[in-house]
Amino acid sequence: MRTTSIVKSCLAAVLVTIATMGNALAADKPNIVLINMDNFGYGELGVYGGGIVRGGATPRIDKLASEGIRLTNFNVEAQCTPSRAALMTGRYAVRTGNGTVPLQTVDYGLTQWEYTMPEMLSDAGYATAHFGKWNLGQREGRYPTNQGFDEWYGIPNSTDESEWPTNEMFLKWAKIAKETGKTPMIKETHVLSGRKGSPTKEVKVFDSSVRPEIDREVTDLGKDFMTRQAKAGKPFFLYLPYTQTHAPVTPSAEFKGKSGNGKWGDILMQIDAYTGELLDKVDELGIADNTIFIFTADNGGEMTPTFQGWNGPWSGSYFTGMEGSLRVPFIVRWPGKVPAGKVSNEIVHEFDLFSTFANIAGGKVPTDRIIDSKDMTDFFLGKQEQSGRDGFVIYVGDDIFGVKWQNYKMMFQELDGGNGSNKLNVFPFVRFFNLYEDPKEEYPLNLTKDMIANLWVRWGTGPILVDHMASLAKEPVIKPGTPDPYVPAKKK
Repeated sequence: MRTTSIVKSCLAAVLVTIATMGNALAADKPNIVLINMDNFGYGELGVYGGGIVRGGATPRIDKLASEGIRLTNFNVEAQCTPSRAALMTGRYAVRTGNGTVPLQTVDYGLTQWEYTMPEMLSDAGYATAHFGKWNLGQREGRYPTNQGFDEWYGIPNSTDESEWPTNEMFLKWAKIAKETGKTPMIKETHVLSGRKGSPTKEVKVFDSSVRPEIDREVTDLGKDFMTRQAKAGKPFFLYLPYTQTHAPVTPSAEFKGKSGNGKWGDILMQIDAYTGELLDKVDELGIADNTIFIFTADNGGEMTPTFQGWNGPWSGSYFTGMEGSLRVPFIVRWPGKVPAGKVSNEIVHEFDLFSTFANIAGGKVPTDRIIDSKDMTDFFLGKQEQSGRDGFVIYVGDDIFGVKWQNYKMMFQELDGGNGSNKLNVFPFVRFFNLYEDPKEEYPLNLTKDMIANLWVRWGTGPILVDHMASLAKEPVIKPGTPDPYVPAKKK
């Protein structure tokens, strides 16, 4: 009897110790909630000049900005897949074979050799979840749960695929493809769900009835995930790549007509409400002070007529090298750590989040490959005013369009608009822009009467390009569609 009591006491002590260790781990490592909107322009939120101007107020996100740092010069890659590849790996998308949006290969996405943000955080003791749009692979081996996420729910590719099931000709050829097996990729897209270690499963057809409601589902799953991890005392990384505002821009039934100003106002109210629900859940769980909460986007606004977004003061849309493509909203809150109400125009790139999270979470940054990410921890925590990033190379697809350095740009080519079918202008002479004096990139410095006086800018932009080209020679890029297993060639 006495032995049994001793055993029970010891067991209770062990359980308390384990629970204490778990809570200590969670306290030492902040939770991370990362909202990544789709094709969401710089000017959409009230705090960035939009909100009621666009027909829908965004009070919760505006308040979030007052509680943390708001960046006015946060930069991304010019398209969905490249942007997500850069975010997940801390590397230019071209390095990973994802510089372009996938068109003709089933094997697009990240090879297993890449070390992703969720893998790094998972190795550091985090629970990880992905709810929303992936766009980095569409088959087993390339899904989120093959790249470090413990669980996921969402769509593998782009939102426009929800329109296919109502297209008469698509249905015809999908039926033929199924019967003959000759064109297996002509098929309905499904909402998918998976857990690490198990195959991803089809949940339901992703059609025009599911499209407006999927962000509601994603939000609810995010709240449930946070609740589970908070109760378990485990630090978590919640990645929420929402499907809005990629075309077709269709609000949920819950918000349809709510703004009284059309679908865009409805959508902004929806986005703001969902973000507010997530913030409320963080507060309800009592984890706000130990949670890094980020709101940002993968690239600038839509260019498709009737679905076009608004990029504020900047010209161009995504699929260009202009500021309207590259600059997106970025707000980060971490109470008591990140200064509240601060606004900065320092250059930060999305791939910088990789090294920053690694530092904060106790993760490791790979040393066996080129990493383009810079650690922004001290900048975000207000310990220094400069971000430490002078600029970056501007890619559109696999092509270098130019270089951004400080408030200047050096551009070699540009598209007339955001659609790949629009005319590509390869400049006979490189063009330089001063973004302070010419935010809309309309008056190249070297095409004015002050041309000779401004050619010095190349000595700021040039070294960034030279260093980048040297890195490509040192470590050749992975070719698009490279299958697994991928093993990099030995460096000479």
